[in-house]
Amino acid sequence: MTVTTTEAVDEALTPFPSSPDAHLTDPRTRATLRVQSRMLTATRAFLTARGFQELLPPLIGPVTDPGIRGSKQVDVDFYGHKYKLMTSAILYKQASLLAFDKIFYIAPNVRLEPVETAVTHRHLAEFHQIDVEIRDARREDAMELAERLVYHVVADAVEAAPTELELLGRDTDTLRKAVTEAFGRVGHGQATAGLIAAGHPQDPAAEIDWQGEEIVSAGAQRPFFITDYPKGSRGFYDKENAEQPGVLRNFDLIAPEGYGELASGSEREHDYATLVTRMRETGENPAKYGWYLDLARRGIPASSGFGIGLERFTRYVTGRQAAWQTSAYPKLPGVVSA
Repeated sequence: MTVTTTEAVDEALTPFPSSPDAHLTDPRTRATLRVQSRMLTATRAFLTARGFQELLPPLIGPVTDPGIRGSKQVDVDFYGHKYKLMTSAILYKQASLLAFDKIFYIAPNVRLEPVETAVTHRHLAEFHQIDVEIRDARREDAMELAERLVYHVVADAVEAAPTELELLGRDTDTLRKAVTEAFGRVGHGQATAGLIAAGHPQDPAAEIDWQGEEIVSAGAQRPFFITDYPKGSRGFYDKENAEQPGVLRNFDLIAPEGYGELASGSEREHDYATLVTRMRETGENPAKYGWYLDLARRGIPASSGFGIGLERFTRYVTGRQAAWQTSAYPKLPGVVSA
């Protein structure tokens, strides 16, 4: 294993396993992965009972999600054409609604995150998302579904995996109480103003940075939503609020106890001309998105959806220190490993 990080990052990675067997034979790893398996079972049961169709997501494509906070995409040679490993299947989720009204993926993603993100305890270069999309839905519909899904999965894990959670030292009373009341909601402007007032140098026109995210998370008793991010801070597919120009119809779901962001979602832009304009505004070349824009020209459905980071969600439920501890074969930014 080769670590290509600074000394500060090296120190933060001290618990990272020296070999796959050291990690896989750790009783805490086995307990964590059992809980994660139960969470996936509960997720599939919850969504399929509500009429969602599970699909297998693509692993490569001519383009992928450009809205990935400074991480790099991975190119692959696909028979002489430059394709991308999926950083997010958002564009394919929208396309899939041509076949089904409600869909979900358990989707693998690869993002070459900046090396400094290794110390956040939340970032991985390879991870999975519970990706959900709903035809003709508004942002509020997606938020309600995400809230109910988290309720269900957390309650199921506490009920079905008490032995594993006890071994991991997770406070199940705190976990249970976190999902007994409605999740809070706060606007991006209010959240950033609070951070600035507390002395954190948060740019009010940008996404909340990793340190700020941890600060607002640590001060919460239960999960909560941050809504209405400013235009320009997210991808071209997040729909702009017609009644509040410059504000997007989107959200993040933040876990309490310092665990940070669990999910991101939005109402989607689907109008062809608006998509082209938004792409140009965000510095994207519309020519790269030929297949997607061709679909949009012919008509893709209005929709809303979200993606829950599986490893982050597992970390919150199990109380692990870092997201890499919830993966059988973790890939940390800056660390070359199996």
